[in-house]
Amino acid sequence: MTGKVLTMAQQKGGAGKTTLVAQLAVALSARGLSIGLLDIDPQGSLTQWFRIREAAGIAGRMSLTTVTGWRAQATVDKLKSSCDLVLVDSAPHAEIEAKIAVRVADLILVPIQPSPLDIWATEPTLALARSEKRKVLVVINRAQTRVKLAEALYARIAELGGDVAESTIGNRISFAASMMEGRGVVETAPKSKAALEMLALADEITKRLPSG
Repeated sequence: MTGKVLTMAQQKGGAGKTTLVAQLAVALSARGLSIGLLDIDPQGSLTQWFRIREAAGIAGRMSLTTVTGWRAQATVDKLKSSCDLVLVDSAPHAEIEAKIAVRVADLILVPIQPSPLDIWATEPTLALARSEKRKVLVVINRAQTRVKLAEALYARIAELGGDVAESTIGNRISFAASMMEGRGVVETAPKSKAALEMLALADEITKRLPSG
């Protein structure tokens, strides 16, 4: 069976993109999926996290590949043959790499912080996904409370070809603490609100990925 591709795309920096990739990888792995991570962000934060994880001997059914943007498509094709799910951490402010990362995706995850300013800054990412005819799931990330955006903002996301996830991720220090250990919050605090939020999002994503 060919694996599916989930691309984390956000041209606005500071939305928590890499943390969400790593945390989801752990949560999805806990659901029994083999995960191929692809880091095409020159910052390499996901790679640093995975190296800590690998050194601790807890990589499990998870692997990581680091490539430059133009090689991403061929690498994704290779990973799909050996993994249930490929998670791509794309680079912000990089038009060519962003297009490639979006193009190879079965589902695009766009993290945003709950504010109108972040919605407006995310519009180029949503427009790119629309131009490539890819499904988008917008995730409210680093929410201070269980925030629900005004209907007008939901409508704006829909106009740009996106859908808002039911699962909301809170602004919790436990995410950063687990990252320092090369782990996910599902492993370090499995009964916490943070872990339950991440598992809920993982389950929602698996339901939204195309079958077959």
